[in-house]
Amino acid sequence: MNPDLLDLVRDTPLARVSAPLPQPHPGFWAKLECLSAGGMKARAALSMLRGARRRGELASGAPVVESTSGTLGVGLAFAGNALGHPIVLVVDSDLEPGMRALLRAHGARLEVVDQPHPEGGWQQARLDRVREIRRALPGAYWPDQYNNPDNPAGYAEMGAEIVRGLNRVDVLVCSVGSGGHSAGVIRAVRRRWPHARLIGVDTVGSTIFGQPARPRVMRGLGSSIHPRNVDYAQFDEVHWVGPGEAVSACRTLARDSFVTGGWSTGAVAVVAAWASRVEPGANVVTIFPDGPHRYLGTVFDDDFCRARGLLDDPIATRPIEVAHPDVEATGWTRCRVVVDPLLNVEVPA
Repeated sequence: MNPDLLDLVRDTPLARVSAPLPQPHPGFWAKLECLSAGGMKARAALSMLRGARRRGELASGAPVVESTSGTLGVGLAFAGNALGHPIVLVVDSDLEPGMRALLRAHGARLEVVDQPHPEGGWQQARLDRVREIRRALPGAYWPDQYNNPDNPAGYAEMGAEIVRGLNRVDVLVCSVGSGGHSAGVIRAVRRRWPHARLIGVDTVGSTIFGQPARPRVMRGLGSSIHPRNVDYAQFDEVHWVGPGEAVSACRTLARDSFVTGGWSTGAVAVVAAWASRVEPGANVVTIFPDGPHRYLGTVFDDDFCRARGLLDDPIATRPIEVAHPDVEATGWTRCRVVVDPLLNVEVPA
């Protein structure tokens, strides 16, 4: 247990980004969560573990078991170290070797699933293994990041930091995976600016906003299940971004702004730049969840990208707009109708 670590989760800077993505634009603000220990998801991890301890669901020194595609794993490893809990992470065989090594270096025990679930993909396969491990570890706590309200609550302070750092927010652009940071941040922002708009950014092949499940290249955003933490009523529109657009944006950010990251960073940068172009004078804000280091063998690796055709196709300069999310997105696509698939209803804007 090392509670001194908690002082390292702190206010992160807002950077002004004007790199052409892929065209010139007036610029947007990016909150650089890579500059906080444990990354963005340390906020959610600490919130979920502290909440469980307060309610008596997590005993002192008890293990924590969770599924992760990588980034939450780093946050949980940080929180476990700070609060004194061993961390067991269920990952899949597609997780980058470098991220596996990093998680182990931080003291986490890894359980690797090697076959996706036939319907729920890697996420469902990981969740099935979580249940098996919990049965074998009496007293183990499962945070359930997708449905635990302590996840979005952990981002309230991030929203407050944005409010303190800017004179207004007109548009907030958030990647969506578990739904935590988009829900937590927009609630805080709208307490100060009730008319701020929220644009959700998903990946093609994700089911979150009503699309069919397809194999996905991008990790860290998107889902093959329907997390209850996604606050559909908060979104004004949704964009699905393809991996080619995300790769191009990440590389442009690295070259022209020095500040960059992985799939989620590239995807939100594309949409934030677009929003700043189509809404002149709007103050557009987004969150870069992590830095580039875990993506050196994917996003920034030419062989990886060429093998998947990510460097071959022309990069879209604007999204295709569809009237309803029942039209399948295969590249950058915009929809101003937001659907909650759990209720099978449209959410009024």
